[in-house]
Amino acid sequence: MASPRTGDDAPAAVPGTARIGAQLKAARLAARKSMAEVAGQAGLTKGFLSKLERDLANVSVASLIRLCDALGISVGSLFQPSPGEVVRAGARPPINFGGRGTSEYLLTPAGERRVQAILSDIQPGGGSGDEPYSLPADVEFVFVLAGRLEITVDGEQVTLGQGDAFTFAAAARHMFRAAPEAGAARVLWVVSPALPGTGPRA
Repeated sequence: MASPRTGDDAPAAVPGTARIGAQLKAARLAARKSMAEVAGQAGLTKGFLSKLERDLANVSVASLIRLCDALGISVGSLFQPSPGEVVRAGARPPINFGGRGTSEYLLTPAGERRVQAILSDIQPGGGSGDEPYSLPADVEFVFVLAGRLEITVDGEQVTLGQGDAFTFAAAARHMFRAAPEAGAARVLWVVSPALPGTGPRA
């Protein structure tokens, strides 16, 4: 079994980010798994998982995906999308997709499964974490609204400035961060089809 990973999962939770601890704990209890069992399967420590369930820590995107796999749930099931077809600027629901130094908001409405749009505000040097991840979708599109974004796909880094766009296979191993010297970044992500579990259950 791989040794527990805690390197980029240490930062405390950023105020204002979406809380997912209660959902993670409920999923663990529903699966009848102990904290130690889930932590081991996800490559995390029991202490770190305890902090996550109490919303006292941030988690990298890759670690969150492993954690959801261990719990038998989709990452999308943790989102809280807005009802209806219009998502107003002042009512964007925050989501927690992992990473550090990021605040993210779901822009697409509940029930929309063809496409999913996410707005990310990323602090300088913040991003998905040091471990690449992939998504269960066909294609991913990113558009930089402000700042500069460094995105690495299958080991190759691309730097995007304001107004730049990039399209790539969502299943490719990738990671991203806001260039530290360029200040905060604001980024629009579009994924198609939408990640499983983001719409209301039938």
